Amino acid sequence: MGWRMRAGPADCPNGHHRGVSTSPFVIYFAYGSNMLWQRIRARVPSARPLGSAILHGHQLAWHKSGRDGSGKCDVVPIAEAGHAVHGVLYEILAAEKPALDLAEGLGVDYDEKQVEVETRNGPVTAWVYLAMRTDPTVQPYAWYKAIVLAGAREHGLPDDYVARLDAALAIDDPNAARHAAHIALTIDR
Repeated sequence: MGWRMRAGPADCPNGHHRGVSTSPFVIYFAYGSNMLWQRIRARVPSARPLGSAILHGHQLAWHKSGRDGSGKCDVVPIAEAGHAVHGVLYEILAAEKPALDLAEGLGVDYDEKQVEVETRNGPVTAWVYLAMRTDPTVQPYAWYKAIVLAGAREHGLPDDYVARLDAALAIDDPNAARHAAHIALTIDR
């Protein structure tokens, strides 16, 4: 499954027709560290925020096993009513999608799928990454949690949702240089 471009009906919402984009852009739903504009722009320079969105029928978990031994964000489908993940929609050039795939570890760390998210202007079809390797015992590094929180605040996600993000337990990164470099992304400039 990939984000491909192909000619199709021009009247399809968001330029998508049966999972195949008719546009040189793809719509991506970020729910973790990629919510922070500076973070995603470093990975895909064309990234343009379209606004906040809600993925219903899912919950956020910090259980994705990171290559660095810490926990990263994941969205988990859940049948119980009332669960939702807030995040940010980005439009990115389809040509830059492989760079995002590489950063996210597509096929190794994350899989991808299309989902329907709710926006203030109605439903939108977007791509999302889903963790392939999870471990309920991992915790995020403090810098990762700080990036997620900064992205949530930057895009005005609901206060109660931000509070739930902030309540997640985090651990110190033993690599002080990595910690400092990532925390620098969260400082307002």
